[in-house]
Amino acid sequence: MSAAARRSRVRVGPSGKHAGELDVDALIDDPGTGIIVCCGSGGVGKTTTSAALALRAAERGRKVVVLTIDPARRLAQSMGIEELDNTPRPVQGVAGSGSLDAMMLDMKRTFDEVVESQASPEKAKQILANPFYIALSSSFAGTQEYMAMEKLGQIHRDCVVETGQYDLIVVDTPPSRSALDFLDAPERLSSFLDGRFVRMLLAPARGPARLMTAGVGLVTGAMTKILGAQFLKDLQTFITALDTVFGGFRQRAQRTYSLLQADGTAFLVVAAPEADALREAAYFVERLTEDDMPLAGLVVNRASPDPGGTLSAEEALAGAARLPQSLTAGLLRLHADRVHMVERERRLREQFAVAHPQVPAAVVPALAGDVHDLDGLRRVGDLLAGRS
Repeated sequence: MSAAARRSRVRVGPSGKHAGELDVDALIDDPGTGIIVCCGSGGVGKTTTSAALALRAAERGRKVVVLTIDPARRLAQSMGIEELDNTPRPVQGVAGSGSLDAMMLDMKRTFDEVVESQASPEKAKQILANPFYIALSSSFAGTQEYMAMEKLGQIHRDCVVETGQYDLIVVDTPPSRSALDFLDAPERLSSFLDGRFVRMLLAPARGPARLMTAGVGLVTGAMTKILGAQFLKDLQTFITALDTVFGGFRQRAQRTYSLLQADGTAFLVVAAPEADALREAAYFVERLTEDDMPLAGLVVNRASPDPGGTLSAEEALAGAARLPQSLTAGLLRLHADRVHMVERERRLREQFAVAHPQVPAAVVPALAGDVHDLDGLRRVGDLLAGRS
């Protein structure tokens, strides 16, 4: 099946809606949809969108797990869970025949699990205590994205394919453009492991010392003098472990990457009705298209609600001018501001639609307050599905 045919199958569904509208219920009801990835810049309601989609899918009969990679803990609070961690925890109060579990990526624990699954107990203990491993697994740039790829693949393998515990995984990605960095994880890790510096440090471990070139010996000798023998030994031990233990990670990450390109995956780009956020959304759309990832559509969050009525902004301002310094004049000016804002946001959405006519969209009006419980998530889910 071609990429275009695949997108048209997954993305709108048999709803009869206008082609430009995203049919969220058709997407989550389709048993062929196994993974939904919500991506977008920070501060656009991506975590709430992910949780609302997961809850709606569960209450419509799906067996769902939602994985958040966002460091914020709002997801746990809205689902009534005291704290999320690397283990799926059931969400209480879900109506309907489905189920919902929630979890937050713990990148160090996921990294530790990879070590423990790939190495002998003795070797794993040595690696876990290595200072370079501790630094890498806790704070090294890009580790979160690598482990997001690992955890997604792990959940799909263990809890979808093997046990059938879940039939839908909803992934909430980190904010900003780094939200798509996990797509680059296999290539980046392979480049690191295959780099010249790593190969040089691995030379003593991969063959007899007599096979080491004079140049490698000189370099490592100089590094020993500068950094110290123990430092270099720890680094070489870590690099050797990385090569032997995490070689399998490259293959697993590649399989997960292929999974993200498959028919059962759907990417949703989440944005706010603002120029900067929609520019970021355009970046996500273009990047996903370049990587042949199945794009389901755009969610525009927190849109200004239409004030209603037939009074235009110009008429409201004209009326306010005739009633200076009165409560009515203030209300008329407020109405004019609301109308202008709604019109501005509509123009921004139309500009995005013209530039990306293949992307269906759902517009979610702004709520009066924050979402802090399941009822709030249900309300967001209704709005996502176009139910007022």
